[in-house]
Amino acid sequence: MTDIDFRALPLPEVIHILREHGEPEDPRPDIDTASLQRRFPRLAGVETSDVRIDGPQGRAVPARLYRDGSAAASGHALVWVHGGAFIGGHLDMPESNWVALELAARGIPVLAVDYVKCLGDVHFPEPSDDVLAAWRHAVAQAEELFGIPGASVLLGGASAGGNLTAGATARLRDAGEPVPGGLVLVYPVVHPNGPDASADLDPDSPHTALTLNFVGSREAALDPHAFAGLGAADGFPPTLIVVCERDGLRPSGEAFARQLDEAGVDVSLHLEVGADHGHINEPADPTALPTIEAIATWIPPSG
Repeated sequence: MTDIDFRALPLPEVIHILREHGEPEDPRPDIDTASLQRRFPRLAGVETSDVRIDGPQGRAVPARLYRDGSAAASGHALVWVHGGAFIGGHLDMPESNWVALELAARGIPVLAVDYVKCLGDVHFPEPSDDVLAAWRHAVAQAEELFGIPGASVLLGGASAGGNLTAGATARLRDAGEPVPGGLVLVYPVVHPNGPDASADLDPDSPHTALTLNFVGSREAALDPHAFAGLGAADGFPPTLIVVCERDGLRPSGEAFARQLDEAGVDVSLHLEVGADHGHINEPADPTALPTIEAIATWIPPSG
């Protein structure tokens, strides 16, 4: 299973494999927490613990808390959601685990969150519902989890996780609930057609196949809670958007940054030169750490 190139397979076959066999083990020998802490000594003080979150329909939402008691507290915390094209990803992948370790070591406690995958019979809003359940839990238990008030908790994610967190923010706003104190989106896909930053679906594009697998139908692809770039941007919190120079999905993040700016939202657009989509899932990538530094810098100490 570890030697399968999923990018070379049709999406229905990928989904079948993932449903029947689960996600293959990552062959990299140096991305577990112990290896990362040996490789990056600054991470040695980060402690992790599993957090129980009761999600919708009796479904548990996997989550992991990262805190470093020796780091100077920033006064903020982050609920962080990994990517994986809505069909893969987990709490042990570097885009979740390493990113959370690095931020926690900088005084930003992190609750890393997983969500149900769209593997044939699951579509939006189910992954979004999981993210919302985790967000509401984090805010309600902020003092216990992070030692800060709920208003100081931020929300963020990468790729599909960026989509889900942007959409969850729109859902909170439209429901009249408080939105996060800030939003961090790393190479987000917030349009049904990410490469064109539009709702016009190209039937020959693999991105269209992933979009339709996520939402279930062409009509559902127009839902602004599924793709926040299709909806109003007013009412969003201060937002950091990181895009990558070599990423074919870069137009989606850039268009959303313009949309937020035009709506009067405090938005920062960070271009990671030389980077490609998914670069923070590879700790050895020289462009990965600068992105984490950009996130930490954007989340300034309180007061």
